[in-house]
Amino acid sequence: MAVFTEVGRDEAADLMQRLGLGEVVDLRGILGGIENTNYFVTTERDGERREWVLTLFERLTHAQLPFYLYLMQHLAARGIPVPDPQADAHGEILHTVRGKPAAVVNRLPGASVLDPTPAHCRQLGALLARMHLAGQDYEREQPNLRGLAWWNETVPVILPHLEPAQAALLTAELAYQNHVAATPAYQGLPRGPVHADLFRDNALFEDDRLSGVFDFYFAGCDTWLFDLAVCLNDWCIDLTSGAADPARTQALLEAYESVRPLTAAERALLPAMRRAGALRFWISRLWDWYLPRPAAALQPHDPTHFERVLRARLAEC
Repeated sequence: MAVFTEVGRDEAADLMQRLGLGEVVDLRGILGGIENTNYFVTTERDGERREWVLTLFERLTHAQLPFYLYLMQHLAARGIPVPDPQADAHGEILHTVRGKPAAVVNRLPGASVLDPTPAHCRQLGALLARMHLAGQDYEREQPNLRGLAWWNETVPVILPHLEPAQAALLTAELAYQNHVAATPAYQGLPRGPVHADLFRDNALFEDDRLSGVFDFYFAGCDTWLFDLAVCLNDWCIDLTSGAADPARTQALLEAYESVRPLTAAERALLPAMRRAGALRFWISRLWDWYLPRPAAALQPHDPTHFERVLRARLAEC
C-alpha cells in the first residue's frame, strides 16, 4: 500500500455519504506496498464508529476491477473472512475518486503476524483451501495478470539492470517455467480464482486466531498449486536465507490437504511451482526497484530477497 494520489477529507466524506456509511471523523494514508493509494477512513453513524479502507487503483482499470471486487463479495458471502466491497444506492461497488477507480471495504479486525509459528501456518493453509473451493462457482474470468505472459514481457525490460550472474539465473528460470507450463501435467492442474499474493502481511490474526485475509488486487484465474506455492515461499521460510522451514511447511501443507487433498500431479509439480512463485516476485520487485513510480509514500521491496528464495528452491531440487 502507498499514497500516489492525495485524497482530501471533503472528497472522502462525499463518497462515504453516498455509500450511507456515515460522517468521516478521521482519514489517514496507509504506508507500505507499491500498487495502489490506500487510506483508513473512520466514520460515525448513529453514535457508532466504524473503520473502512478506501483504495484508489493506480494501475488496474475500470474494466479489470469488477473481477477482484465481485470475487471478494462472492467469497465473503460464503463465509470466507475477506473485505466486503460497499455498494451505493444503485448497487455499484466500483466508484470514482479524483478520476481514479476506487472501492471502499470494511476494515478487518486483527494484525499481521510477521513471525508465524506452525499454528499460524496451519490456520492459513486450511483457509486457503476453503477459499479455493469457495471460488469454484465464481463465474467471472480473468487471467493472472502477473502470470507467465507478464514474466515474458517484463524480463527483457529489467535484464539490462542486472549483473551477469543474476541475468543468467533469471533467463534460465524463465525458460524452465515456459517449459513446465507447456506440459500436459501442468495444463491439467486444478485451477480457479486465486489470491496470488497471500503473504504474511496480507493476513490478520486476533488473539492468535486467523481473522481475515485481504489485498486481492493481484488475484486471477490460475492453478491452485501456484497460490499454495506463493504462501509456502513466504509463510514457511527463513527470511534471512530463504531456506524452507520444515515444521511450518508441514503444518501448512497438512492443513491445506485436510480440506482439499492435492492430486498426484500437484504433488509432483509443487517444487516447480515454488520456483515459479519465487520467480514471479523476483521479477516484480526488480521492476518496481529499477522502474519506480513517484508516490507521496512509497517503499519498494528489496528484490534480492526473492533472488535468495529462488536460489534456495533450486538448491532443494
